[in-house]
Amino acid sequence: MASRLVPKVTSKEGESQCKQKHAVLLSPVGKLKISGCETGLHEIKLPKMSVLPSGRAESSATCEVCEGAEEMTEPLKQCTAWLHAYFCEPARMASLPIPAFHHPLLRRAMHTNSTPFVFLADSFTRQVLWTLLRDVKFGEAVSYKQLADLAGNSRAARAVGGAMRSNPIPIIIPCHRVICSSGQSGNYGGGNLMKEWLLSHEKLQKEKLAY
Repeated sequence: MASRLVPKVTSKEGESQCKQKHAVLLSPVGKLKISGCETGLHEIKLPKMSVLPSGRAESSATCEVCEGAEEMTEPLKQCTAWLHAYFCEPARMASLPIPAFHHPLLRRAMHTNSTPFVFLADSFTRQVLWTLLRDVKFGEAVSYKQLADLAGNSRAARAVGGAMRSNPIPIIIPCHRVICSSGQSGNYGGGNLMKEWLLSHEKLQKEKLAY
């Protein structure tokens, strides 16, 4: 289910002064604030979800720009299209590019034709986030320890939790798919209710696509 097209990550120095644009998307889980420059996506900020969405059947779910549509950069347009597919048309996700990333935490990762992800002097946090994006697909879940194993350090489950808290691009980099070994959902930036909603949404949509 994950998008097949690999996101680009710029690694140029001296781009910290890039001019960011902002937009707000109205989604089934509330208003998502996205920001990015011409080079790539910087952040997705989640609202705190205190109650479950009401009156929104899966078939009528929406994810549309409600603020900032007139100044969107190409990465923001790609982010909007990806999030719309995630919430409304998951079958389309595989054909959509993941937007380029330009948050400082993600810039050093490199993509080549022979190796999808190459880590050069990367922090463990960065490596965990890229591993999560690459290996944990739509409708799947892993424990903090399992993700630590995938990232190459089986003893770093606690550090994985810190990496999830540092994730600047939630939903696209799916930290909601990382749960406790006990099966409990664990903490989440948008609140536990949102995390459980996202996991349930993916499970339901994956089951539908299987038929």
